Formats: sequence, structure tokens, C-alpha cells
Amino acid sequence: MSHDDFEIEPVEGLPEKPPAGEEILWQGRPDWWALAREALGVRWVAGYFVLLALWRFISVLDILPVGHAIGAMVPYLMLGFVVCGLLTLVAVAQARATVYTVTDARVVMRIGAALTITLNLPYKQVSNAMLDLRRGGTGTIALETLGETRLSYLTCWPHARPWCIRRAQPALRCIPEAEKVARLLGEAAEARVSVPVVTRSAPAPATVAAE
Repeated sequence: MSHDDFEIEPVEGLPEKPPAGEEILWQGRPDWWALAREALGVRWVAGYFVLLALWRFISVLDILPVGHAIGAMVPYLMLGFVVCGLLTLVAVAQARATVYTVTDARVVMRIGAALTITLNLPYKQVSNAMLDLRRGGTGTIALETLGETRLSYLTCWPHARPWCIRRAQPALRCIPEAEKVARLLGEAAEARVSVPVVTRSAPAPATVAAE
């Protein structure tokens, strides 16, 4: 019997229906290959194992025939292939489990392949948003939160700005059409923050006329 871990979500990516008047502007997921490259460093790992294989080839070339020296490279290349394959599977699982939602009031991030959590970030708790645009249109939008909002880097990873460990910045990682999404998010945040808040003041204390 098939089972959907997120079947209790009234709207995909959201733990509950948006309040009346709140509009969903965009929803999306990371591009899995961009996530494998940029967040998990699969190309750097592949390059590392290629260098190991070349070092092994050169180190045995003076004592073994060329054919045997090439054969000495194979275990390193196979190990590199396995490691890169596992990293790619992690990227695919993370991308499939993730849903980013941008509304006119907040950013919601449902993240985590093994342990799923939902981050709710109203625009009034976000002090800045930064776009890292890459070739092909994919990019990362990092959100700098205000002082009272603190998040763990390990909890957010890989959905966090790289190397901002002490003060983690949650991020919409490796999303397609990142420039368009960043513009949409910026306009919504500016409109929301500029809305005046009307509060009811306490009544002035009554004065007693002097006799």
C-alpha cells in the first residue's frame, strides 16, 4: 500500500492552509543537479579522486608496465564513482523532499529528506535577502534574519548560505529562474513591510478638576 509522507499537508509545502487574504506567489524545489554541484561539491569530489588515480598511475609507472599502471588507477576511479553516486542520490532525495513557498506575507521552507521540518519566515523577521545567481539561471536566495530569530546551521543544511555557520542564513538553494523569484520575493517583502500597523492606544487617564 503506497503512503505519502506529506499527505496531511492541506497545501503542498505548507503545514496548514494560508490565512484568509494571504496569496501564494511561487512554489518550487531545488534543481537536483545544481544542488549536487554547489551544495554537495560532487565535482570537487570527482576531481579529488581523479587526482588520486593520476598520482597512483605516476607513482607506479617506473616499476610497472603501462597497462598494469593503468590498472592501478581503477580502484580509485571506482571508489570515486561510488562516492559521487551517493552524493547525487542525496541531492535527488533532498530536492524531492523540499518545497519552497513564497507568499505575499512570508517564506515557508519545508526541508529535510530524513527528518522533515518546516521553517516559517515572515518578512518582518527578515532583514535582508541576497541572490547568488549562477550560469544557466539557477541560483540561491539567502535570507538574513533579525537578531531575535536564530537558526541552527546543521538544522538548515544544505538549505543555508554556505559558510555562514555561526549565524545561519536559511536559503532557497539552487532554484531555477532564481532572478525572477528574487524579484518577486523582494517586491512582496517591500510591500508587506511598508504596510502601516494601526494599534489601539490606551485611554488617557481621567483628570480631576481642582476645587
